[in-house]
Amino acid sequence: MPFQTLHLATLLLFLFPAGRWADSTGGNGHGQFVYNGFTGANLTIDGAATVMPNGLLMLTNGTIQMTGHAFHPSPLPFRDPDAQNATAARSFSTTFVFAIYGQYDDLSAAGLAFFVAADRAVLSTAMPGQFLGLLNGSDNGNRSTHIFTVEFDTLFNIDIGDMNSNHVGIDVDSVVSRVAANAGYYDDDTGMFRNLSLISRKAMQAWVDYDGAATQVTVTMAPLGVPRPKKPLIQTTVDLSGVVQGTAYVGFSSATGMVFSRHFVVGWSFSLHGSAPALNISELPALPPAGPKHRSKMLEIVLPISSAALVLVVGIAIYALVRHRIKYAELRDDWEIPFGAHRFSYRDLYHATRGFSDKQLLGAGGFGRVYKGVLHKADMDLAVKRVPHEPKQGTKKFITEIASLGRLRHRNIVQLLGYCRRKGELLLVYDYMPNGSLDKYLYDGSKDTLHWSQRFRIIRGVASGLLYLHEDWEQVVIHRDVKASNVLLDGDMNGRLGDFGLARLYDHGADAYTTHVVGTMGYLAPELGHTGKATPATDVFAFGAFLLEVTCGRRLVEQDQQNNCIMLVDRVIENWRKGLIVNMVDSRILDRYNPQEVSLVLKLGLLCSHPMPNRRPTMRQVIQYLDGNTVLPDLSPAYLGFTEMEAIYSRNYLNQGMQSCTSYTSMGTISDLSGGR
Repeated sequence: MPFQTLHLATLLLFLFPAGRWADSTGGNGHGQFVYNGFTGANLTIDGAATVMPNGLLMLTNGTIQMTGHAFHPSPLPFRDPDAQNATAARSFSTTFVFAIYGQYDDLSAAGLAFFVAADRAVLSTAMPGQFLGLLNGSDNGNRSTHIFTVEFDTLFNIDIGDMNSNHVGIDVDSVVSRVAANAGYYDDDTGMFRNLSLISRKAMQAWVDYDGAATQVTVTMAPLGVPRPKKPLIQTTVDLSGVVQGTAYVGFSSATGMVFSRHFVVGWSFSLHGSAPALNISELPALPPAGPKHRSKMLEIVLPISSAALVLVVGIAIYALVRHRIKYAELRDDWEIPFGAHRFSYRDLYHATRGFSDKQLLGAGGFGRVYKGVLHKADMDLAVKRVPHEPKQGTKKFITEIASLGRLRHRNIVQLLGYCRRKGELLLVYDYMPNGSLDKYLYDGSKDTLHWSQRFRIIRGVASGLLYLHEDWEQVVIHRDVKASNVLLDGDMNGRLGDFGLARLYDHGADAYTTHVVGTMGYLAPELGHTGKATPATDVFAFGAFLLEVTCGRRLVEQDQQNNCIMLVDRVIENWRKGLIVNMVDSRILDRYNPQEVSLVLKLGLLCSHPMPNRRPTMRQVIQYLDGNTVLPDLSPAYLGFTEMEAIYSRNYLNQGMQSCTSYTSMGTISDLSGGR
């Protein structure tokens, strides 16, 4: 019977070669198996690993930062208790065919490794990239991991001592190789070393052998189809008795980094009983098409153009951002925080006025340009005045006063809504008055002539507004620039005093402090040239000039045919002396006026224009005169002292800097927004 059994075994070995027998069994549980492709293979896989329909084992599918594992499902006995040295790791031999598909043949992808691990649990916490899906940052180098690895590494990481991005290394309990060599093989015919690119998308075969008695590891590789080279790539001493102390798992691990890559194992055989069975190359599944090895010509053309376009786009974006910041830049200081409700953003004002378009321009003068704006988010019409402005010591006080003026509420005062500060300019924001400024109706022939009742109502309204500023508000407000161009007309042709850019505030009962002379020539009270002190009386003087201007429909100074300067106040005084003061009324009104009201207004204008401040009425008295509640004083020469007045007027005009009649009639504005408040 023993002889018959031996004869049957010999016959079976003759009929079925060893490799085919092992392949048919897949894994016989005795430490030897061979897979010529992995269709139906008894393997455990996880992560991105999968078996493709044609039998290819794909460890990773190209997804970045992924791991994939494939290993024999049951641990193998790496210790032989019957051996003379029971603590020594058993010898083993394996061979496998693999391929790594990198995105480009000159761009590092990520590698693949064959491993022997005492416990597969170590793989569950593994990381991709440089750790090859085997370890992580905390257990790398920890001897308790009990893992032996032959890595085919395609990443160069100087931190873990990699020699380059195309090498083979032997690792124990770490991804730091004990021994490493350039990927390649020694030609048996010439003995020359030939490099192999691990990411070339070509199949390569590797052989790994461990001699337990000699504690020696041998690694050899070659292109698929080239017989195993006689000279190994790496041969070094490694004692695996401390790694495998009983059973252990064998398999493959791979991982992707931040670059596209795929890893394939085409065939695999393993043996704990001598040399691993040879793989049948003719039965191995085919790899996917490799595609072009080099970047396509189209890519070589498109990539530089795309890169240049990207740089250009980024440059344009940065330029646009910087230009945008400069375009909408503002000056903001911490002390302005309490005035936030009165602060407008320059961006909003810019868009509201369509970029301060000339089509939005309402008017211009020595004190700035005024634009119409529409604040869409608040559905509000605005008038925005741009004023040249250089920050000086008085800026904080000036802005504080602007914020205070924003609290003014009167039907005959244009609401000052707020401000915006930029380098070199200040923007004051007002309610928009649809009918524009009064001076256009007095001097612009394209506008309809205002009849007397309209003029009288406008005069009464401006007087009421000035009374509110001088006496009825919480502080005394000196406007300092009362004139026809600063009186605006609302939708019902009511007069509203506007433009508070030169206004000055102080408490009731306090004395006005000394300041620079600011305002418009012709409206400046004589005492300003001596004291520089703005008071309610200086506003009354300007209001007197305003009364003469509105009633007569003439500018304060005109030029006759002999180029002489004729002052309006002289004409009014002359006609008053002749008893013909009513003849000074605007000729365009014709006979549609009340002679008593015209006479009252002109005489009140002379009274308000008295060169002595203490002879001028207050605005409360002005209202009483206009309403007929108080009789206007007699304008006798003894009361007014017109001779003295005429002399002071002449000196006053000269002191105001009148170089010629033409320059004076331009009505220039004297202003100092930052320091002279």
